Amino acid sequence: MTGSNTAVLRKVNRATPIEEVAAAVEADGGVIIEGFLSPDQVKRFNAEVESAMQATTPGATADDEVVQEFFGSNTKRLTNMITHSKTFRTEIVDDDLFHQLCDAILLEEAGSYWMVTAQVIEIGPGNRAQPLHRDLENWYPFLSLGPQGPKTGVNFFFALTEFTEENGATRVIPGSNHWPDYEDRGTPEQPIPALMDAGDVLLFSSKVAHGGGANVTTDFYRRALSIGISPSILTGEEAYPFLVSMDTARSLPPRVQSLIGFRSQYPKGAR
Repeated sequence: MTGSNTAVLRKVNRATPIEEVAAAVEADGGVIIEGFLSPDQVKRFNAEVESAMQATTPGATADDEVVQEFFGSNTKRLTNMITHSKTFRTEIVDDDLFHQLCDAILLEEAGSYWMVTAQVIEIGPGNRAQPLHRDLENWYPFLSLGPQGPKTGVNFFFALTEFTEENGATRVIPGSNHWPDYEDRGTPEQPIPALMDAGDVLLFSSKVAHGGGANVTTDFYRRALSIGISPSILTGEEAYPFLVSMDTARSLPPRVQSLIGFRSQYPKGAR
C-alpha cells in the first residue's frame, strides 16, 4: 500500500457486456451496476422485510469489543432472506444477469458456487464507520496467500435506499485486491464511498478492502441487501437447509435451490 487513494469506482448498467463488468471487478476489486433492481422490486422487497426489520435489535449480542465494533452499535442485520421475501427468492436471486455474473467471475475456477449469506444491513444515525476488512477473512487461511490466492467469492451489495457519504455508504479501496499483503487493510483516509441510488448494486471481490461508512445524519437509515456468493467447497455463514422449510424449498426455481445448497456438491456443480 502506498499513498492516498485517488481511484474511482467505475459505473456500468445492466446492458454492459458481462465480460466488461467481470474485468472491472478483477481490475479494481469492485464496480457499481446502476439500475440492477427496478424501483418496484426495491419497493416490494423493502415492504416484505419491514416487519422483521422493525423487530430486529441493532448491534451485536457478543461481549467481544472487536465484534461489537464490526457489527455496529446502531446497525441492524436481518438474515434468512429466502424465507422473508418472495421478491428475493423468486426474482432477485433468480435473475439471469445475477447468475451470468457469478458464472463469469467464479465458475471457471470454482466449478460450482452458492450463496453463503444474504442480509439486510441497515446503518442507523450515529453509527461509526465499520473497520476496514476483506470478506475472505471469513476463511482466514486465504489471507496469507494474498492476490495469488484463489477466488473466495463476490458480494452483490444492493442499495435499498440512497447511498451518500453522510448516511454511511459502503467505502471501498479500489485496487486493494492487488496489494501484496492482505494483512494490510488500508487506512481511514483511503476508501471512497460507493454513491448509489436505490436499485444500484456494488459488485465487489472478497479480496478488496472495504467497510460500512459512518452515518452522521440524525434521521436517515441507510439500508442495503448484501448477497455473498462463494465456491461451494467453502462453508457458508447461513445453513439454508436448516433455515428454509422443505415446502418453501420445493417451490423455488431449480437454480435457486442449487444456490442455497439443496443439492450435492461436485466440482462441476452436478445437482
